[in-house]
Amino acid sequence: MPFSKLQWLFPIAVALHNGEEAIWMPAWDAEHAARLPVHPGAEEIRIALAVLTVAALAVTYLSVRKGPNSIWAYLTFGYIVTMLVNVFVPHVPVALVFHGYAPGVVTAVLVNLPLTSFLALKAVREGWVRGRKAAVFAVAVPVTLALMIGAFFFVGEAGL
Repeated sequence: MPFSKLQWLFPIAVALHNGEEAIWMPAWDAEHAARLPVHPGAEEIRIALAVLTVAALAVTYLSVRKGPNSIWAYLTFGYIVTMLVNVFVPHVPVALVFHGYAPGVVTAVLVNLPLTSFLALKAVREGWVRGRKAAVFAVAVPVTLALMIGAFFFVGEAGL
């Protein structure tokens, strides 16, 4: 099956992953607050997760509509890479540090790791993204999303 159709699996995976986090993260965060640098409330967590889920759907829709080598294909690719990196920063290390379950680790390892690895390779192999531009988006999108999420939680925590 071509990447043009398979990429629709991406927002589904994001929704499953973010759903797991929306259910379990607020209570987990409250339980481990003393060991965490930021303590967003349940509402902030769920708003951020909803926005990220809608963003995955939106960039995928626009990637499908605009096709290979469009800005949307590169943004989708960057977001796919973001979710792949997200398995290792922070899900697996947090589960190891806390010696148990961390919200999102199940879908990160069982869904996101295999699916995003496959989709990222498929996007490159089928020429949806190419060369240096793909590399730039593979770095820039995860960094940008991490900074945006950090800023959102910092602002929420600071009550600004």
